[in-house]
Amino acid sequence: MVYGFYLLASFWQRVAQLIYTQLYAVLHLVAPKPRPVLPSEKTYLTTTPTGVATRQLPCWHDQWLAERHESENEARTKHDDPAGADIADAGFIEPAEVRMSVVFPAYNEEDRILPTLKEAVEYLDATFGRETRLRPNAPHKRPPPSPRRHVKNAPREDLSGYEIIIVNDGSKDKTVDVALSFAREHGLHDILRVVTLEKNRGKGGGVTHGLRHVRGEYALFADADGASRFSDLEKLIEGCEEVADGAHRGVAIGSRGHLVGSEAVVRRSALRNFLMRSFHLVLMILTPPATSRIRDTQCGFKLFSRATLPHIVPYMHAEGWIFDIEMLMLAESAPAVPVLGHDGTVIGSSPGIKVAEVPIDWHEVGGSKLNVIQDSIKMAIGLAVLRASWMMGVYRRRLT
Repeated sequence: MVYGFYLLASFWQRVAQLIYTQLYAVLHLVAPKPRPVLPSEKTYLTTTPTGVATRQLPCWHDQWLAERHESENEARTKHDDPAGADIADAGFIEPAEVRMSVVFPAYNEEDRILPTLKEAVEYLDATFGRETRLRPNAPHKRPPPSPRRHVKNAPREDLSGYEIIIVNDGSKDKTVDVALSFAREHGLHDILRVVTLEKNRGKGGGVTHGLRHVRGEYALFADADGASRFSDLEKLIEGCEEVADGAHRGVAIGSRGHLVGSEAVVRRSALRNFLMRSFHLVLMILTPPATSRIRDTQCGFKLFSRATLPHIVPYMHAEGWIFDIEMLMLAESAPAVPVLGHDGTVIGSSPGIKVAEVPIDWHEVGGSKLNVIQDSIKMAIGLAVLRASWMMGVYRRRLT
């Protein structure tokens, strides 16, 4: 009797191992693998007083990558392990040069990007100014210490200026010409930068590429259609500050969740609203706890503190519509940082990067490239593949 039970248990264990192995192999084949960045994609176009110039993009990610490889090589040597040893997630990033970076992914947006740029520049000029150095005669200040913890990497209050990075995702229209013409008219020389991807990668690929090159204390990505009001950026900064941990890691995302039931949502087609609710149900089932509680993961208006970027951007895989969710999952699974008391001693740890969901004004803009039925199905499948890839180790927080 006992022997028979042992044989049965052994049989089912082998079946489970076989299923796991086969699923792991299938995921390796179907899971997204971003293509390498091409040399031309590390340059940008910008206007000058005399014309248009092509320049090399600064890239905090390249420096991060070099540091990470060096750490992994040291880990191999130390452990005398040819296969390498897992090391802690590296949080190094170069210091900020401007206060705010804005990334606009753009694919065939010549008809919609101009009003968005006008609104953005008006707000950014008034809030941060165009000066990209420390404000003259302003002493270096840091925010007062939190009553709960000391804060490392706190943003410099005396740092001003902004940049706009438009990631032209292989557009076939005049998106680049419209953007450069706007920059010329408004004197945004070397403030507005246009990066062109030789081949379309998808919205997620464009956002990730842009975030690799930001120089700001904060980095915002926003949709080029102008559906969100740019003045709501102030709310996102406040939200990010409220959830920032001891390493000043924090994320704030614009949310349309409060608009459910409003005219803006009700007047959508019944099919679109049904698919929206169905996707949210799938999201709740497939994502980890903190991400599953977010009401609106897909709003194209998200802000990251600079210290957050090394824990998210280098590990991104999704390049389609599902990329927002991978960003939020990576934030949730980021390594803990120590929480320090007023005397500098460690009093605990803060796991993951907290996300503030901030209600914002939003209106639907015509010309969306989303195919409601087709893309909803792709998003559901993509989410399942994404979640399984992270759970089964196809994706990992290491580079080798």
